Amino acid sequence: MAKLRCPDTVNVLLLGTGGREHALAWKLRKSRRIGTLWVEPTANAGLLELGQVCPEPVNDTFRLCRWCERENVSLVVIGPEGPLAADYATKLADPPRRVVFGPTRAGAQLEWDKAFAKQVMRAASVPTGESRTFNDAEQALAYVDTRVDGCVVKATGLCAGKGVMVCKTIPEARRAVEDCLVRKVFGDEGRTIVVEELLDGPEVSVLALCDGQTFWILDPAQDHKRVGEGDTGPNTGGMGAFSPTPKATAELIRVVQRDVLVPTIDALKRMDIPFRGVLYAGMMITPAGPKVLEFNTRFGDPETQPIIARLKGDLVELCWATATGQLSEVDLSFDPRAACCVVVCAKGYPGNYAKGLEITGLEEARAVQRAPGEDVVIFHAGTARKNGKVVTNGGRVLGVTALAETSARAAELAREAAACIRFDGAFYRRDIGASLR
Repeated sequence: MAKLRCPDTVNVLLLGTGGREHALAWKLRKSRRIGTLWVEPTANAGLLELGQVCPEPVNDTFRLCRWCERENVSLVVIGPEGPLAADYATKLADPPRRVVFGPTRAGAQLEWDKAFAKQVMRAASVPTGESRTFNDAEQALAYVDTRVDGCVVKATGLCAGKGVMVCKTIPEARRAVEDCLVRKVFGDEGRTIVVEELLDGPEVSVLALCDGQTFWILDPAQDHKRVGEGDTGPNTGGMGAFSPTPKATAELIRVVQRDVLVPTIDALKRMDIPFRGVLYAGMMITPAGPKVLEFNTRFGDPETQPIIARLKGDLVELCWATATGQLSEVDLSFDPRAACCVVVCAKGYPGNYAKGLEITGLEEARAVQRAPGEDVVIFHAGTARKNGKVVTNGGRVLGVTALAETSARAAELAREAAACIRFDGAFYRRDIGASLR
């Protein structure tokens, strides 16, 4: 792609409706280049306060392209994995009039096909867990019966964060295999599975902006996936995150850059897949060194909230440079303060939960007693507006994000603010960032 100058005024279409997108919209609105920010009709209450509603159905890319032409949309920012897997990056791009932040379907296959990701990692000698891929239940069951130390069973497709099952015993592993290949609880997304060794150690999220040639590593974050305190209970989409993390030392980042990011991007190039967007490596720091748990090909949620809260610079310009191969010409830096995000959830999550419950205490949470240099930002995730009131509309409802001089204080402030938010059955983990105390 020839180098394209970023327009002085950029109309942006942001795809996605959750907490990640609210954080992105919050930062996009701070850009000196932002014109009109368009959001989806089903966006959460926080997003709807920041943008205008796109009147076209976002699942019809032909009509969406025509509408983008009429409204002079120059930049499309894709938040979630679904549109990436559906190749919106190719379908909506129309350079030089319109560019898209996000990889093509071929690049996004690192996320929407875990078996493909494993093939790429093996070909590129990227450190990752030992694994086998199956689409036959009997063969998979015979294999898990040989495991001694447990395993992880992964549906290879997109399962909204629910397709990864950590199994510490053989009976658990057998149930997970049968869920995917016999009971087909994940439908076509689980018709092929990866059975992987159970790795042990702390997890770190390393995200990099990639423009096909150059990449910038963002300040790392640490996520909390289990629903219960002390990392207990089932996996979720994420109960909280903080950035930076002491686990991500300078040496660790050098290793991830050398052994993971560079060889993966080079492997994609050899496959004629120039990757433009966010490459997210979920890393496990094992006794044998850092290993890749999985790749995502977009900003994570809730990791985006603390990362974006600390990101300095113009997000419109960063997205434009990423989409057009010009990352080497922009600056990227982070606020020296730490950030912590605590996710407030609906009762029953990650299982069934009620919707339409009135939420109160938002202003109180934003105004919790704090010292100079401390801030609280409330990012909406599963919310809606009904009869003038903000109500629940999902399992993960709000991402309460705080910035402070130290990581421990940011975590404390986020918990204080989260305690102010009220709706029937609201809960959150009180140990997010506990390791920072």
